Amino acid sequence: MTKRDYYSILGVAKSADVTEIKKAYRKLAMQYHPDRNPGNKEAEDKFKEAAEAYEVLSDSEKRAKYDQYGHANYQNMNSGGAGHHDMNMDDIFKNFGDIFGGFDFGDIFGQGSQRKKKSGPIPQRGHDLSQDVTLSLKESYLGATKEISYYHAFPCSDCNHQGYKNKADVQTCTQCKGSGQVRYQQGFFALSQACSACQGQGYIIKNPCSLCKGQSRRQEFERFELKIPKGVFNGAELRIAGRGDAGIFGGPNGDLFIKVKILSDQRFQRVDNDLVCTLMVTYPQLVLGSQVEIEHIDGSKIPLKIPKGCPAGEKIIVAGKGFDKIRGSGSGNLVVVVQCHIPKKLSTEEKELLEKYSDAIGTNVSDNKDGFITSLFKKFLG
Repeated sequence: MTKRDYYSILGVAKSADVTEIKKAYRKLAMQYHPDRNPGNKEAEDKFKEAAEAYEVLSDSEKRAKYDQYGHANYQNMNSGGAGHHDMNMDDIFKNFGDIFGGFDFGDIFGQGSQRKKKSGPIPQRGHDLSQDVTLSLKESYLGATKEISYYHAFPCSDCNHQGYKNKADVQTCTQCKGSGQVRYQQGFFALSQACSACQGQGYIIKNPCSLCKGQSRRQEFERFELKIPKGVFNGAELRIAGRGDAGIFGGPNGDLFIKVKILSDQRFQRVDNDLVCTLMVTYPQLVLGSQVEIEHIDGSKIPLKIPKGCPAGEKIIVAGKGFDKIRGSGSGNLVVVVQCHIPKKLSTEEKELLEKYSDAIGTNVSDNKDGFITSLFKKFLG
């Protein structure tokens, strides 16, 4: 009997791409599959015919020869091979993973392999946990020790983290035969769901540990002190290995992650690894220069030289007095931003003096070198 053209079998044009060919074959395979047409010889032939057409047209080399020599000549060239009536059904099913993606044809058509049986509990790693800790800016600069307290799962000491005391207490589930799933046939499809007898585990613990109820771990409260390093920044996450939940059935512990929040400070702020503050001085100090003393965030006193003619907004750098670098070595700087203090209220005498000064220097901005010295400062720079 003369075979039909492969493009006609799949119902696609000769210009069809691989996606169109695959889609057409999938439709025919579902339509004529033997499980949907039990005892129907015509449907089985159409099913094999579609598989043969797809096998040729989905292969770029076979398709090129087919297009070059035509249907009849291509068939004669390959006459030594088996016709579609002799194709093995198992070979056809092997192509289904490529056609139907993630479908489990072991469940749909009964051709799949047996699920791996479980002989007992499988160790699993415990969950990672998270806790927050709040620091002042000073504590982040100096480093701090904080108390961490939380509930988490601990290995059960009564059953040695196993959930049972005797290995003989662990038995394969008789309902699902250790697979953890039970299959139900619903028409064309065979559906699977978790076994109700063992809750999908594949095994049953006959005599579970009385302390942990067979869970291999128990919730307990823990409190410990954590040393937080100098220079820690806002939003940092510190990992403490093994302080998370205990694993299941002997599995390793998870980790604990500490999320750091830094409170704002009234006098200082952090910019990268620099510590920045503002220093308010008077106009004469800016003009004449002076030696002042500022209090650092750690409480120490730092002498600071304000140069003559220092403009408002000038940044004076004190090297190495910033935050310790978490990554690498060294420290940032202390950055002092100098600002001019403008008094809002003046006494009569102060106002008269200021007016005389204004008359003396005029209102034009210039590099006037004249100045005056008052008893406001302990020391002016010469």
